[in-house]
Amino acid sequence: MYWTDEGYLLSKNNFDENSIIIEAFTLNHGKYNGIVYGGASRKNKKNFQTGNKILLNWKSKNENKYGYFNIELIKPIAPIYFEDKKRTACILSATSILKILLPERQINKKIYDSFDKMINSLDKNNWIDLYIYWELNLIKELGYELNFLIKDKKNFENFIEINKRKFKIPQMYININQSENNSYKIKEALVFNKNLLIENFISPNNLKFPLFRNLLENYY
Repeated sequence: MYWTDEGYLLSKNNFDENSIIIEAFTLNHGKYNGIVYGGASRKNKKNFQTGNKILLNWKSKNENKYGYFNIELIKPIAPIYFEDKKRTACILSATSILKILLPERQINKKIYDSFDKMINSLDKNNWIDLYIYWELNLIKELGYELNFLIKDKKNFENFIEINKRKFKIPQMYININQSENNSYKIKEALVFNKNLLIENFISPNNLKFPLFRNLLENYY
């Protein structure tokens, strides 16, 4: 069994002295993990930064068996923002969310394309707004429809009910044409998204909410 695909590195863990196990989100094969021999070497180490875009060559004796990756770097993402704590937290937050919420080996090109677009827009001034809307889109793609976004503004209610609990809809989502969002509005939207994630995915599946997502929120 052999395939080649593009993808983003979600995580890595040591396997032995020179090798690592990586998990990647790929365009045509979904979330996959496998061993990279020599991935821990000084020469290759720089390629395996979480969030980097990579070319993956995967092989295994059987589709259901643990496989092996041969990796080439397509685009370094993480190193660009090493000096920027907020953007670094954003990358680690997004990859952590995908790691825990995406099912193994299930293709979802819409989620991949939206992540690809968001991660390549981190150089824009409104990058945090784009991240927040990326989370909202991810929640929708994972199965929770956000009907409040299309309600008639004249009959608009400021709260949404989830699991018999009411949550205030952020100003950012109500006044979508505003040119700039301050820290309060950004924090409000991040907290709202967190509640959606916890109520609909994290708590029902007994998952642990990502540390880096909390860190990102704490910057605002």
